[in-house]
Formats: sequence, structure tokens, C-alpha cells
Amino acid sequence: MNTPKAASPKRTSKKKSTRKPKVVEHPLSSESLFSSREIGWLNFNRRVLAEAEDARNPLLERVKFLSISGSNLDEFFMKRVGGLKRHMAYGVSAKSSDGKTPMHQLQEIRQFVIPMIQDQAHAYNKVLKPALEKEGIHLLSWKDLSDKEKESVKKYYNRNVFPVLTPLSVDPGHPFPFISNLSISLGVTLKHPGSEEKLFARVKIPKVLPQWIRTDAESKDYRFISLLDVIKENLADLFPAMQVLGVMPFRLTRNADSDQDQEDAEDLLEAIEEELRQRRFAEVVRLEHGPHPDPWMLKFLMEELELIEEDIYETSSLLDFTDLGVISDVNLPKLKFDPYTPVVAPAFAEDGHGMFNAIKMADQLVHHPYESFAASVEKFIRVASEDPKVLAIKMTLYRTGDNSPFIRSLIRAAEQGKQVVCLVELKARFDEERNIYWATELENAGVHVVYGVVGLKTHAKTALVVRQEQEGLRCYCHIGTGNYNVATSRFYTDLGLLTAREEITNDVVEFFHYLTGRSLKSNYQNLLIAPVNMFSRFKSMIEREAEHAKAGRPAQIIAKFNNFEENDIAVALYAASQKGVDIEMIVRGFCCLRPGVPGMSERIRVTSIIGRFLEHSRIFYFRNGEKDPVDGEFYLGSADWMYRNLHARVEAIVPILDRSLKEKCWEILSLCVKEQRQSWEMKSDGTYVRQNSQDVGLHQTLMQIAKARVTFVDENTSSSTSSNSE
Repeated sequence: MNTPKAASPKRTSKKKSTRKPKVVEHPLSSESLFSSREIGWLNFNRRVLAEAEDARNPLLERVKFLSISGSNLDEFFMKRVGGLKRHMAYGVSAKSSDGKTPMHQLQEIRQFVIPMIQDQAHAYNKVLKPALEKEGIHLLSWKDLSDKEKESVKKYYNRNVFPVLTPLSVDPGHPFPFISNLSISLGVTLKHPGSEEKLFARVKIPKVLPQWIRTDAESKDYRFISLLDVIKENLADLFPAMQVLGVMPFRLTRNADSDQDQEDAEDLLEAIEEELRQRRFAEVVRLEHGPHPDPWMLKFLMEELELIEEDIYETSSLLDFTDLGVISDVNLPKLKFDPYTPVVAPAFAEDGHGMFNAIKMADQLVHHPYESFAASVEKFIRVASEDPKVLAIKMTLYRTGDNSPFIRSLIRAAEQGKQVVCLVELKARFDEERNIYWATELENAGVHVVYGVVGLKTHAKTALVVRQEQEGLRCYCHIGTGNYNVATSRFYTDLGLLTAREEITNDVVEFFHYLTGRSLKSNYQNLLIAPVNMFSRFKSMIEREAEHAKAGRPAQIIAKFNNFEENDIAVALYAASQKGVDIEMIVRGFCCLRPGVPGMSERIRVTSIIGRFLEHSRIFYFRNGEKDPVDGEFYLGSADWMYRNLHARVEAIVPILDRSLKEKCWEILSLCVKEQRQSWEMKSDGTYVRQNSQDVGLHQTLMQIAKARVTFVDENTSSSTSSNSE
């Protein structure tokens, strides 16, 4: 699109990086074998949106699902669309696994996103708002307010909003303003009474203020108006004596895809800090605006921001659904999921050193959020930090959250003279700033901090405790599927193994030597470590199942994880299917493998489970010719079957060796495979079909199973989440 230049001040040139992005070339790229990763991800978000539309869910939880679908789409544009646009800018024409160029993928994305935006708007305007009104929650516009409410809101505006606002006009003395990522703005077209020239002004809707204002706190109903509507209605106060010709709400999304080469960095922390500074000013990849845009203003913004028509998205609803958190938090318990209190596994019911004795006597497997994270994993590190017999604690941190009890425990341990080592992954997307802060705090407390393995993200979830006991040193470890993060532990389903088995802990000791000292050990006895032996072990186990099937022995694979994009693993699964292996895959997000294709993948079934909790655990099962399925092999850990996880990240997966824990894993996997209420089945063309049963769903079933235990702790798990972040 060749858009004429709007009247505007001269734009300063933007400095662009000259470094080409790294492109991962897969050994196989036949489009008949694989489906689109990008459309697969958008399909996942459509399933999240379906939860907002599903009347079987409590109303305020549906509002939350709509908010999550908006947040997910924002992240998709920042990361995936940003990456594809960067490839196009550098002339990278490498095709995706399904045979599409970056340009073709961007076209497909737009064709999918436009109907999704319309569906989000319909869910908000036609489904949720009317349902909320019936429950006494009113989301109003200015014209809907009574005179009394208008007076009250105007007073609030004058006292709390007007002083915070900063109108920025563009003229020869005022350059085009910087507009931050995901901020909502009011674009205003102005005219001076004595001139015919149009001027552009921008008013940022400040995120430091509540985005929804309650109009009458004394009313028995909840009546809200958006901050944007209030500011829009009072624009004349910001531009006295000027004529307002047009107003258009809009929002920008900036690229968050990195083109930094951190392998050449002398100081990784400084390199990440520089990347964060650059990200703030990264190129714009999306402009969203409300209905009936001002044509002059839209053309002006496109020129200033160097955008084309394909970057522009119109919505008839909210620009930012994440602001609905204020609404979903309304104190009406009847409109939310019933609160659930996690149980405490019997082994962790005792205080103090009894925990180590319980782990020493038998491996312990905890399933969050059904079983308490605070009373197991968090307690494991806290007790270790306080125990005078503990000599050393080593731990990996990827996303630890705010006010982390793990950080406090590590600092306490270091202050008591223990040897404390912590790998803080600085490259965890969107958590870099927080992790830099925690790394600095830990270093200042005397913790030995390492920033990861150069060129690789450390995504493993591992902790090691070395304890002096009567018979000598004994090691205890935790290996999990989820982050050491108290907040997400309440809403993500994850598994963690606590063990003192030497055949496991010896490998964990070597693993930490690899992380801190770049040990080149490659012959781990039990652990699957990426990028060392994990890919080859998984591939050989898949091939082994194929040989069992060919020989007439029981052959079965069940794999549960978040996303799937690894071509060689997919091809091995296709071959196993053709030889008679029954394969069940529970993949929450996108899956680039095509199930159910005649002659290729007829014995492969792929499902996705979406609901109250975010399915985050990674569990792998191989029947290995055994008659009793529980005698097969079970593994759990941090890695999905993704190219990045198996080849470009540091990951850890551990076998489950205790039979009682195998039975627990088999129960979980069996319930997932049989799930109907929350399950979607993937078809060979990449589309998903909802099972749509009215039966009790997986999450409710697992809560009921856990409630059979008798010890409870106070952890709130009453809210839903289906974010895609990892």
C-alpha cells in the first residue's frame, strides 16, 4: 500500500539492527507431514476463547478466560508475528515445516486473527455483558450514567485522573511521541480556530490508574465505566480553545523477538539489559483501533509508525481484554469456581527433618495444584535452608515470580554459611527484568549465581540438597515439570519427584557440574538431559515400541506436554504408528504432527485439555512390551517435544522407578486419555472438535481424588488460567 504522507513533522530515522536472525533448519520439511505451528497456536487460543463462551463455566471465570485469550494474542503478536516480520525484513525466505514462507504465514495468521477478533467482540458484547447485567454487574458508557453518577465520576476524574494525563500534540516544535508497547491511547484530531491545518495529539490512558471505575459504591449492583470512556468524554478539558475534529482509541504492539547474539557477549547480564532497552523501542507489529476510525488520523499513524494495511486491526469491542481483571475479581463467589484447598501428602505433614526421612524411605511424587506446592517443594528448600546438617543447596530458577519464598530460603542458607548455588536464567522471555533483580539480590547475599549455559536457555526444574548424615553425605533432589513459582503453582497442573535414590541424585550432581562448570559428561545413567542425550533417548524409545509392535508384544506410547514441533520425533511416531503402536498424545497447545492420516498416522490420537487449570505437566509413557501397563516406563520433566527443548535448551527429565508412583502416573494419564468434558480432539487437517460431554471434567475428578486425603493447607486455587507462557 502506497499511502500519501500525511502532514506531519519530519520523522527522525530509526536505527535498525544489521544482525540477521538465526533460522533453525529442520532436516525434514514436507508439507504433507506437518501442520502449521502458527495456526496451531491460534487454534489453541480459540479453544481458550471457547471457555469464555461456554455457559457451563461460572460467569466471572468466563470473563477471565476472555481476558486470557486477549493476553495470549498479545504475546503471539509480540513473539511470533514479530519474529516472522523480522525474517521478512532481512529477506529470510526459509520455509516452515509445513512448507510456507514467512510472508505466506503472515497472510494465514491475518486470515485467522480477524475472525478471532470478531469472536472476542461477540463474546464480550453479545454474550458476557448481557449475562453480567442479569447478575447485577453493569459495564456502562457515559450516556448510560445517571446525572448523579456523571457528577460523581466527574469529581473522580478531576481529582484522580486529570492531573496524571499528559496530552502530547505533534507540530514542528513537538515531535511524534514515543508510544509504549500495549499501551492504549486516544488519538485526537485537532484544529486551531484560526487555521485550517489539522493537528494530531495523543493522550495515553495511564495504566497506573484503575481501568474500570465504579460509578456508585453505595449501589447494591456493581456499576462500572471504563477509564478510557471517562477520559474521552472529558477531552475538551485537555485542549481548551481547540476544536476536536475526531477521536480514535488505538493500541500498539511492539516486536519482542530478539535478534541479539548472546554467545558473543562478554557479560550476559549486560547483554540482556541492553536487549530490554532495545525491546522498549522495537518496531511496531500491530495497530489496533476502535470502530469508525478517523481516516486522516489512521493514515497519519501508519506513516509515522511505518505500517501497512496488513498491520491494522479493527475491533468493535475492548482494545485490551486484560483490563477485565477488575471485573472478574468482583466479590461474587457464586459466579466463580468453588474454592479448592490443596491436600498435603502424608510424607510432608510433619515439620522439620521428618521430611528428609520420608524422602529417604521412599520416593515422593506430588501433583500440583491438587497436592500442596507450599507444603512439599517450597517446604523442601525452606527446611534445607534451616537444617544445620545441610551443607549445600543447588537450584535452577526460570520463572520464580515476585516475593519468592525460594529466594528468601536461598539467601537465608547463604547467610548461615551453606554452599548455595543458583542458576538464574536471564533469558526467560518477559521475565528478564525480574530475574536480573533476583540474580543481583542473590549475589549480594553471597549466593554463587550463574546465568546459564552460553547459547542455551536453561529450562530444567531441578534442586539438589547435600546433607551430612550419620552414614555420610546424602543427596536429596527435586525434579519437576513446572517452575519454582508459588503463584503459578496454584493454577498450573505440574508434577514433581522428590528422591534420595543414588542412581538419580548422582546424575543430578553431575548435571549441576555441567551447569556451573561446563562439564562435558554425556553418559547420564538415568536422567534425560537436553541437549546431551534426551533427543536420542526419546527417539530410540519410540523405535523400540515399534519393534515391540512388529514382534506382537504390547506396544503403547502416551505423551502429555504443552506443544509439539520436532520433525524427527514426528517421523519416528509416524513409523511407529504404521507398525502398530497405539499412540495417545495430550498436547495442550499447538501440535505440528498430523494424527489420523490414512497410511501414515492412523493409530495416533491427539487431544487438548482446556479448563480451570492450565495443563502444564510433561509425562511420557512407553509400554516396552510389558503385559501390565504399570510395568512400563514413565518419565517426567521440563521438556516438551519441541526442537528448541530437545536441541537448544538445557532440560532435565527423570524416570519414575517406584511402582506406587508409576500407578499414580498411570491414573493421571488414563484420566487424561478418557477425558470428555474438557477435551478437544485434533483432526488430520489441524482443526479441533470438542468432545462436549456434560460429565464431570478432569480437573474436578482429580480434585475429588485428592480430597480423599485428610490434610489441607490454605492455598487459593479458585481461579482459572490458560495462558501460553512458559
